[in-house]
Amino acid sequence: MRAAKAFYFVFYGALACFSPFLALYYQDVGLTGRQIGFLAGIVPLVIMFASSVWSMISDATGRHQLMFMLALAGTWLSVLLISQTSSFLLLLPIVIFHAFCFAPIMPLVDNAVVEELGAERRNEYGRQRVWGSYGWGLTGAIAGSVIAARGLSWSFILFLLIYLPLFLVATRVPMRKSSGSSNFWSDFRLLLSNRPWLLFVATAVVGGLSLSIFLNFLFIYLAELGTSATIMGLTLTLATLSEIPVFLFTRRLLSRWSAPFLLAVAIAFTAIRSFAYVGMTEPWQALLFSLLHGPSFALMWIAGVAYAAESAPPGLGATAQGVFSGMAMGLGSALGAFAGGLLYDAYGIVSLFYFAGFAALAALVIFVTINRNLFRSQFQQSKAT
Repeated sequence: MRAAKAFYFVFYGALACFSPFLALYYQDVGLTGRQIGFLAGIVPLVIMFASSVWSMISDATGRHQLMFMLALAGTWLSVLLISQTSSFLLLLPIVIFHAFCFAPIMPLVDNAVVEELGAERRNEYGRQRVWGSYGWGLTGAIAGSVIAARGLSWSFILFLLIYLPLFLVATRVPMRKSSGSSNFWSDFRLLLSNRPWLLFVATAVVGGLSLSIFLNFLFIYLAELGTSATIMGLTLTLATLSEIPVFLFTRRLLSRWSAPFLLAVAIAFTAIRSFAYVGMTEPWQALLFSLLHGPSFALMWIAGVAYAAESAPPGLGATAQGVFSGMAMGLGSALGAFAGGLLYDAYGIVSLFYFAGFAALAALVIFVTINRNLFRSQFQQSKAT
């Protein structure tokens, strides 16, 4: 599985050079705040749709490797085009194309990893995914210094250069070589009729909504508190570091607890993180609260990947991963971005974090209530051992 580790490392390393600086590039080329917000908000909506479509085509045809390589190529090309474009009207279709190509990459890789690990070793997924955190943390620190010294154009240059080895690494990632599901639409309807799976995904959407508010509006909140750029940067570093122990202990977590239980814990930490931000009185406190990113985002992610693999009918692994990713990080992120913008204009920045906290709390209560028998049995087993 060295190829998968290398892929996660390089892919997230390249993203660390590009994603955090994209809004600054939009601002630099003269886009208005509304235009920047529209470009940022449309991306998760496209991902919600495209992630499932690409994954379904891959499972239906069995051409996972081809879909994977096309998505990688399209993502690289779209970033190149963005770097050469300054008009909003021209950027709009390019950004949509970028989101469409970017959407299936992680579902396809995650599915390849859990398929290669097999049912008995599936809970070792986190030891593969943690290399993405290593890549983001290491490259992001270096990229920030280079971009500060050389200018925003180096955000694109670094991404395009670091991304290139992925085309070689991708050929070694063990994509499934099956001919696809023999009864794809029948199996797909079976997946969509799985009520526990649908409840799980709906709860993850709320998690994605709250995380989107943290991602898109936390720095605005910190700026209003008079936070320095140094502290803002450190919150990203600590948040990335907090993912590492969660991913490394995935095997123990999934061996002891079910994926739905871990999702409930993740949503609980999301609510705690939201209300912690509301109660901030000093900027430095954001450093402590950023450490809750691991048990909120990373725990939700490993639970989602594991439960998607468990719930998928044979041959629909990539589809299940695509649905989870598209709904949680697509629909959830879009709802968080758009609702956050409306609340910010109407009630101020603090209202966003109240909203994120109460939304997570409500989702948690509903999810735990419906799954109370499962959670009760897990606690009983835990006491017995």
